[in-house]
Amino acid sequence: MLRLLKALPLTLAIAAVSIVATSCGSNNGTRARFVNAIQNTEEYGVGGLDVEVNGTQQFTGVQFQTASANTYIPIPSGNVTIEGFESPGVTTPVFTDSTTLSSGTEYTEVVTGQAGGTGTNVVLLSLSDDNTLPEDGTLNFRVINASPNSPSGVDIWIEPTPYPFSLQGVKPTISALAYQSVSGYVNVSYNSNNNEGFTVFVYTAGGGTELFSTNVNVSGSVSSASVCTLVLTDNPNGSTMSSFLVVLNDNNC
Repeated sequence: MLRLLKALPLTLAIAAVSIVATSCGSNNGTRARFVNAIQNTEEYGVGGLDVEVNGTQQFTGVQFQTASANTYIPIPSGNVTIEGFESPGVTTPVFTDSTTLSSGTEYTEVVTGQAGGTGTNVVLLSLSDDNTLPEDGTLNFRVINASPNSPSGVDIWIEPTPYPFSLQGVKPTISALAYQSVSGYVNVSYNSNNNEGFTVFVYTAGGGTELFSTNVNVSGSVSSASVCTLVLTDNPNGSTMSSFLVVLNDNNC
């Protein structure tokens, strides 16, 4: 009986540690990656952005038209403050914003707009991700429009390369995607033509002018599946949409 009484505090201590560990694990169930789409790079230099979440640096030196990584890292959940600073070591924030993050969810955090000299006009897009793989032999694509100088909406076709046909009469893969918007996931078949990937055509909405087309090479096969995110941005320090797509590897992309 005495031995049981002595063991009881240890049992309670272990239980307490277990509760704390469970609580921390729940908080760290939120994971994120960060994309820099702020085009006026002269306001934060070639070093990119150091990004803090609730005062703790989580992402380092994220340059324009790049992502922190295709992998996600654990960050706090709940109502959080996200700040970007010129890298390295500048203490005046380039931007400050807040968002609410759910535990157990993966996020893509995108900053776009303009910073600094023209008046702070940075927009934080906090987007939850669904990285569930589709059927083998297919890919799920989605597109984020983080280009302030895009038309009011863009139509996007994602077609196998080479695409020898006219787009006339072909329904867009994604229609009328406005600035600060994200499409739903669209499912396309894997291109088995010598692993040449896909051609992405971007037009003004409603079958208007072609803005650009570019090739995207992604992983996959007839016996596997992928999830990919494409990000539209502006040209650096310019006033036009860029033909460069930021390609994010969501899952096996």
